[in-house]
Amino acid sequence: MAVRLGANPIGWSNDDLQEIGGATPLETCLAEAKEAGFEGMELGNKFPRQAAVLKAALAPYGLACIGGWHSIELLKRTAREEFDLAKPHRDLLKAMGTDVFIVAETSNAIHGDRSKPLSRRPVMKSGEWASYGAKITEFAELLAAEGLKLCYHHHMGTIVQSPEDIDAFMAHTKPPANLLLDTGHATWGGADPADLARRYKSRITHVHCKDVRRRQMEEAKAGDWSFLDSILGKGADLGVYTVPGDGVVDYAAVFKELRGYSGWVVLEAEQDPTKAPTLAYAKKGVAHLRATLKESGLV
Repeated sequence: MAVRLGANPIGWSNDDLQEIGGATPLETCLAEAKEAGFEGMELGNKFPRQAAVLKAALAPYGLACIGGWHSIELLKRTAREEFDLAKPHRDLLKAMGTDVFIVAETSNAIHGDRSKPLSRRPVMKSGEWASYGAKITEFAELLAAEGLKLCYHHHMGTIVQSPEDIDAFMAHTKPPANLLLDTGHATWGGADPADLARRYKSRITHVHCKDVRRRQMEEAKAGDWSFLDSILGKGADLGVYTVPGDGVVDYAAVFKELRGYSGWVVLEAEQDPTKAPTLAYAKKGVAHLRATLKESGLV
């Protein structure tokens, strides 16, 4: 599989705060995604979860199903329990012909709670990583036996947010447990996404691309805002995240470190579409990704 350009629908309709973009029909999202130049879409809250219905929804736009977020609670469950609970999602992905199984620990995450500032996000103790990593690896092995690849999403407001968290996660897991590299979450969390790409290239199996507005990021940090307030922006102001080419992330540097990568490069931008019109921003992001993918030699 060559590098393919996809999108996450969160720029059209937010998953954590569903009234944001709530009035936007799925058909509008898919039509604009096609117009912007994407080849595939990740799943969101408006996507049907029956394979036949989902195929029928995507077919008029020629879009592939990339995969989608699946919340896990391995801090509370065994790997086998998590695997069994994931059967509907497993079955859907296999029916859609994709192996991208995106996960994040959400049992104690706060990114969906607007009342909690990011300073209150959960932090793992050093002695807890070994047990958790063993369960992640076991879960990944169960998925791999069905032809699915676990792509762990480091994310603001969760136990894997900072560079130290990512390093601990990678140190205490092993293949087939892999990493989803998210350039926006890496940057806001304090990591250099190009450095993560260099060090963990062999275990990066999925890439999310969103950019970071420095002023808004610093303002959110100084004010100790919640994740949702930070990405939506207060008043008329735009939020922390934007599309590639509109912030501080050096995508050419990231992609140079990923030479040899094969898979999806997915544009994301959690923004309020009333402030940041989705199609215009999507086209801007696609143009920047195409240019930097070519500049880096990744495509």
